[in-house]
Amino acid sequence: MRIAKFFGLLAGAALVTAMLQTADAAEQARAAMANAEGESVGEVVLSQTPHGTLLHARLTGLPPGAHAFHVHAVGKCEPPFKSAGGHFNPDGKKHGILAEDGVHAGDMPNIHVPESGALEVEVLNTFLTLDGSLFDDDGAAIVIHAGPDDYKTDPAGAAGPRIACGVIAR
Repeated sequence: MRIAKFFGLLAGAALVTAMLQTADAAEQARAAMANAEGESVGEVVLSQTPHGTLLHARLTGLPPGAHAFHVHAVGKCEPPFKSAGGHFNPDGKKHGILAEDGVHAGDMPNIHVPESGALEVEVLNTFLTLDGSLFDDDGAAIVIHAGPDDYKTDPAGAAGPRIACGVIAR
């Protein structure tokens, strides 16, 4: 009888573990980032939290300096990445963290790449959720721009050309 209960507990624990792993997987998405030459420049993992979406970026091979880091409205990354459309903006706001009528859900702080070209950074986006609006028919993408976002110029922060892109996938 004790052996049967022990195996019942093990089976129950395995089921709970599998359910937790499935729930964790459902609350995460990834974007494999590539430059205009099609070379990998890292990955961004998006994790749903009770307070928004945490983006964990591990990036390499980027030019040093400040770069705009945005979620764009279309999950298509054909160089020069204009295929990713404008910023993800389901609420129809103005662009920019400093804009009185802002912020796009896809607006995030600039990333600052050191001389090595490698960066690991986490950004909490309180306006972004891993829901149907992000995963609609045309999807969404993460885009890195050549220059920094000025946090106010509509529609894209005067950040310059797009230098890396990754389609967000579950």
